Amino acid sequence: TLDPDQVAARYSKSPCLLPTVSDIPRTDYDSIKAYFVDFLKKEPQGTILESYVTSGPGWCMDDGIYEFTMGETGDKVKARYSFVYVYEDGEWKIAHHHSSMMPEAQLAAAAPAEDTVISEEEVQSLFGLWNGALATLDPDQVAARYSKSPCLLPTVSDIPRTDYDSIKAYF
Repeated sequence: TLDPDQVAARYSKSPCLLPTVSDIPRTDYDSIKAYFVDFLKKEPQGTILESYVTSGPGWCMDDGIYEFTMGETGDKVKARYSFVYVYEDGEWKIAHHHSSMMPEAQLAAAAPAEDTVISEEEVQSLFGLWNGALATLDPDQVAARYSKSPCLLPTVSDIPRTDYDSIKAYF
């Protein structure tokens, strides 16, 4: 429907959405709606590629792999998903929804051309470049050492950093 209100209404009274393209867990109607206001602008159309279903009295779970085609651009995003549904007020609602892009796709997108080879010594020297930037105490220099599609799992924070600004803010 591309209507964020209708999408957010599919979630339970005590939801948890761990979305594909946001670092922020969404645990209420307003935050879930806010996420979908932006996401639905991309005109996503999803297809389930693999599904594994488990169920019990008053609950069920569907997890697997789905793929979204963004109508706005035609880009495809493959992701792992899990939905836990609960029977609430006479209908099935989403109590938990986790979605994460396939890590292999992210790594492949960041990979250099197949003919680019780096020696073991060169790999080891890369730490020196990062450590040198760290020694400047300049967050811009440190953040500049990361790729265009980074994933920093910081030592003293439980928040993954996946863009320049969040990495700079950490350092």
